Amino acid sequence: MHQQMDMAAPPEPTSRAVTAAETTDERWTPNTVLKTLTEQPITGSTSPVPFFHLLERLKTNKREGWRRFRIENGESIADHMYRMSIITLFCPPALAARLDLSRCTRMALVHDMAESLVGDITPVDGVPKPEKSRREAETMDYLCGPLLGRVGGGLAGADMRALWQEYEDSKTPESHFVHDVDKLELLLQMVEYERAHQGRVDLGEFSYVATRIVLPELKAWAAEILAERERFWAAANRTPSGLEDISVQHKAQSKEYYEGSGAAVASDEKTMAVASGEK
Repeated sequence: MHQQMDMAAPPEPTSRAVTAAETTDERWTPNTVLKTLTEQPITGSTSPVPFFHLLERLKTNKREGWRRFRIENGESIADHMYRMSIITLFCPPALAARLDLSRCTRMALVHDMAESLVGDITPVDGVPKPEKSRREAETMDYLCGPLLGRVGGGLAGADMRALWQEYEDSKTPESHFVHDVDKLELLLQMVEYERAHQGRVDLGEFSYVATRIVLPELKAWAAEILAERERFWAAANRTPSGLEDISVQHKAQSKEYYEGSGAAVASDEKTMAVASGEK
């Protein structure tokens, strides 16, 4: 006989990534955050050390989606990007033959770098995707320009800015792969938090991202992870939430958030198959 588990309270409606003022009244710029820092980064330096210090914020800023479910000591943005970069190293051989894997790994390491100042804005935070993209682009311009523009002739900064833009534009096979890895890493963390909380937290709303994974090789890994989740909840004699339980509003928010993400930019299944290498 399975022991009944007490469920945690329902998730909060929004994360804590942005304030009401940031979504309505003031025009956000990198200085919105920079002016709150105790130590201001030194710009125009030929040393990368000021940039290294600013990177600490990726280690301390949390991935906000989990905190809506009162997971307070969860992963940081840097945690997420690190596992993503490791996952790229395990790219299946048939897919790896079509990619520049070194570029994929570097892209995984920088794709959320703007969140050092912007924070982790989630689909439910009321920030339209164009506004989120603007904030992130301005932050990358600051990081790779004033902060890194004179370091090593500005080459490293320019490369990071180009990698970030390639990920955002999502038009290359490498960016499609890294977008899928991004979603796969979220699915892994979803299952791990449900296990860690012994079924008291149901994170099924995050399973939506599995529907946005396009590459067949990554789809197979996602299916394996979701099968693990089903076995975990079955062992607890419980039926977890899934796609059918996600509200229409939340699905719409998530769809907007992930629109243009990976090969899902394709307008029909045939085009998506070509973009992902299927015949």
